[in-house]
Amino acid sequence: MDVPNEALGTNTTTPPNHVRVLKDITFGSIAGMVSKVFEHPFDLTKVRLQSQTWKNEGVSGLYRGLPAPIVGAMAENASLFLSYRELQNLIRRVTHEQESEKLPLHQLALAAAGSGAITSFLLTPIELVKCKMQVQMLVTPASSSLSLPGPISVLVSAFRGSGFTGLWLGHTGTLIRETGGTAAWFSTKEYISSLLLARRTPIDPDPLTLRPWESALSGACAGAAFNLALFPADTVKSAMQTAEELRPSVDPGVRFSRPTFLGTFSELYKAQGIRGLYAGCGITIARSIPSSAIIFLIFDGLDRRFG
Repeated sequence: MDVPNEALGTNTTTPPNHVRVLKDITFGSIAGMVSKVFEHPFDLTKVRLQSQTWKNEGVSGLYRGLPAPIVGAMAENASLFLSYRELQNLIRRVTHEQESEKLPLHQLALAAAGSGAITSFLLTPIELVKCKMQVQMLVTPASSSLSLPGPISVLVSAFRGSGFTGLWLGHTGTLIRETGGTAAWFSTKEYISSLLLARRTPIDPDPLTLRPWESALSGACAGAAFNLALFPADTVKSAMQTAEELRPSVDPGVRFSRPTFLGTFSELYKAQGIRGLYAGCGITIARSIPSSAIIFLIFDGLDRRFG
């Protein structure tokens, strides 16, 4: 199925490439930052459900570790939208399609998967810091909660403990989640957008541009698709990144042994079965639907206004 290029709210007049790159980064960063403020309490709950533990810390506890995911959301969405567009351009060059030509849905999915794979390398260290900060309150006495380390301290500690490669602990899970999830995310957004645009009548004053509610609706569907695609990979990733805090060695002199993706997956499955691999899935989908709607509503709106 062919999908109109306007499905992401792009204008018909194409700006110079360096301007387009800057706009993708800026619009994606703004959309990611706003959506993360909304979704962070839900994401915090998901991480703790995946870690099989919980404490009542009040409203302020729901925003524990917010700076790291805000940075992550800005980097993630800037990278996703920029690499998605550039990979589409690459596909057009390989297939000798004109820039104005529509790409079929399977090629859009390929570009989206590549975008997710690229973004996963940026996300893993940020998510490592986020997950460690989100479980610190669970293993730290209430009297010491005000002295918990910030994101920079957590990052430095992880580097000292495992070296540079240790910052990518859990990357396999992030790579799987982002590659498959982003393919589902953009493909669903494009497909729903194309259905909505197909409803336009010949006399419609703007037949190729999504209305705000259409951007939000197609984005909401995309958010659900992202998390339904490969959620167990995210569960394993979170368990790996919080293992040192939640399951420390009984011997303080023994260095932390880095868990593996397959080993953690096997342990989770043996202990809790499929149910354990989907711990936190419900609340993740609950936050991803409005969050993704916000992302595309803002990105498409900015692109229509300033693109």
